[in-house]
Amino acid sequence: MAASVVGLDIGHGVLRAAEVAGGTTAKPRLMKYHEVTFPSDATREGEVVEQDVLVRALKQLWAAGKFTTRDVVLGVGNQRVLTRDLSVPKVPLDRIKEALPFQVQDLLPIPAAEAVLDFYPIAEAQGESGPVIQGLLVAAAKSAVLANVRAVQAAGLTPIDVDLSPFALTRALLSARPGAGSVALVHVGATTTCVVIATHGVPQFVRIIPSGGEEVTTALVTGLGMSPSDAERTKASFGLIRESYPPESIAAAETVIRVTDDLLGSIRNTLAFYRNTRPNDPLTSLVLSGGGARLRGFPAAVEEVTRLQVELGDPTSRFALGRGIDVVSLPSVLPAMGVALGLTLRSAS
Repeated sequence: MAASVVGLDIGHGVLRAAEVAGGTTAKPRLMKYHEVTFPSDATREGEVVEQDVLVRALKQLWAAGKFTTRDVVLGVGNQRVLTRDLSVPKVPLDRIKEALPFQVQDLLPIPAAEAVLDFYPIAEAQGESGPVIQGLLVAAAKSAVLANVRAVQAAGLTPIDVDLSPFALTRALLSARPGAGSVALVHVGATTTCVVIATHGVPQFVRIIPSGGEEVTTALVTGLGMSPSDAERTKASFGLIRESYPPESIAAAETVIRVTDDLLGSIRNTLAFYRNTRPNDPLTSLVLSGGGARLRGFPAAVEEVTRLQVELGDPTSRFALGRGIDVVSLPSVLPAMGVALGLTLRSAS
């Protein structure tokens, strides 16, 4: 294993990469972090559809970020990734994974042969026929995973692992919370929102909501005829604070609030489902991350609809910062760093 590894997050029109050394130590070192943008239509639902565009962006990312390794851990986490509770007889983990294609077809929306399957063990229990292992089934469309891996390889990089982005977020934002009970993590990306429930840092529940912060921008552009840059500026300047909008922008305020209310409703309903199915496992708090979490007034709105204490997550809190990190610009990228950072922690373990 290389001395350092890069966690690579392929987002909607943006590549994020973090190079970390000492991922198995108590204080891993974040050596470098960099982002580059690319045309968002080069990916569709998290899958690379224009490989040449991604390859150019990846080469630009490595040149500008000055990363010292080409070993990459790639994150996957989009609408085509499914996670479900699964209990299986207690046998070695490698045997569980080998048997998955024959056991889980009824749980999948696609043939098992077209999916990449994994099993994340959570706990042991006693079943009707003997000991069982309770865990999470993870299934991703094989075509999407392979398309992203091929793009990384075509850029001259070496993908040493592929990991589920929600698990990476949990490691970066929740694993350092001993005794915190069950905590909800809500990561608002551009086109998806990831909800993870973790107990003592171990993921128990994962759902990916197919909407995110980009929907607000799209609604302002298509509904009010704004340019994308003006829509982003309006969203960033005023957010959900209706009284901060000038009188001529009331329509924009109503649009931002209406679209965001839909997302808030989805988050509330997802947490309500968890609470209803696990009444003996109360949630103690909620950690908010992702670029969409920066919308003015959004944390307070999440707190209101979920009735949980909300805090903004800091994915760098468990890392030592190397000299290659610009601490002045760090706050502007902090909300979106979680996936890239969390990927490096698994790779070094």
